Amino acid sequence: MDDIYPFTYICIGNETTEGNENRSLLLFYMANETIIAEVEGMLNDLLAAQPGDFLVSIKVKPTNNIKIFLDSDEGMSIEKCVRYNRKLYALIEEKALFPEGNFSLEISSPGVDEPLKNSRQYNKNIGRKVLVTFNDDTEKEGKLLQVTDTDILIEQTTGKGKKAETNQFLIPFENIKKTIVQVQF
Repeated sequence: MDDIYPFTYICIGNETTEGNENRSLLLFYMANETIIAEVEGMLNDLLAAQPGDFLVSIKVKPTNNIKIFLDSDEGMSIEKCVRYNRKLYALIEEKALFPEGNFSLEISSPGVDEPLKNSRQYNKNIGRKVLVTFNDDTEKEGKLLQVTDTDILIEQTTGKGKKAETNQFLIPFENIKKTIVQVQF
């Protein structure tokens, strides 16, 4: 794996320039996918001991910064994130995924402003108000009522008092660009 890091050329568009510190974006992407798969495998082994905890996403930046979002059916505490971070960091070092240990690792739960990414997150938020953005960038806000493998059901109330009207909308996942839980105070 060490031999894929010291590239001497970078290719952007049709231009090729020399540079010892630069990497081809295509080669970075390929190496990045390999690293993500390795880290995901290690993390899944750790998560197997806690069936309520699950992986939401993994990203690796060109600076070798690994950013992982974990969630839990019961809620992801800071203490859990710290434990996962320490265990996974040791596994990554042990496997020598990065030359000379040149990497950083961040593990956290998704923030309130992060879109829902998988069905477990949707199920966890049944009963809460969500903002659904469709592929055409239109939006619909309502209470999340139901989640299936293929779609979600939300309930939207418009108007107030006697003029209030409640409608339910079945929204296929394929039509959803993103869904964000709306925090109410």
